Amino acid sequence: MNVFSLISQATIVVKIILLILVLFSVFSWAIIIYKRRSLKAAEASSRNFLEVFRRSKSLNEVNEAARKYRNSPLASLFQAGFKELVHLTRSNPQPQGSIDREKLESINRSLLRASSAEITRMEKMMSFLATCGSVTPFIGLLGTVWGIMDSFHKIGVVRSASLVTVAPGIAEALIATAVGLFAAIPAVIAYNYFLGRIKEMISLMDDFSLEFLNIIERAYGS
Repeated sequence: MNVFSLISQATIVVKIILLILVLFSVFSWAIIIYKRRSLKAAEASSRNFLEVFRRSKSLNEVNEAARKYRNSPLASLFQAGFKELVHLTRSNPQPQGSIDREKLESINRSLLRASSAEITRMEKMMSFLATCGSVTPFIGLLGTVWGIMDSFHKIGVVRSASLVTVAPGIAEALIATAVGLFAAIPAVIAYNYFLGRIKEMISLMDDFSLEFLNIIERAYGS
């Protein structure tokens, strides 16, 4: 008995369940590869942009550099805050270009909106990994239960409970559980790993927002 012969002898229900599990696994690995690349690019771009942000002497210079780091959530936050700053200073000019507390709050709100958008983008497709990790073991278990039921049915037909009669059916049933675990385990590991990296990026975005607001308050505060 090998795996492929057992699968070929399985019932149509078990085969459908195995196909569903394989599709879950394929999509899961595709998402894992995509998320790894996208988060790696976001982290690298954010490090480079943060260096430019802290080294530059004017916000206009930083705004020009932000266009080069489109993968960075920090660059998106800066562009949102800088755009709001330019809008406020042009629409409601004050003596010596000062920024009052109300305008500072408006800039903070624009940073929060941009932060929420970036968090949503980073968490995109994470729900599929969570679903895959929690659902596929039960789908595999369903295939196992169905296969065992079929084995008991065969016992009743042949009127024999020998190992030769029972073993193939149970073996093909347990394959469904194995495939379910094969799909679930990488998805759970990847979900927890990516979630940790996203939390680190969110913390970095919060720190950057505070740093950006402090710079604006020092530069434009009355």
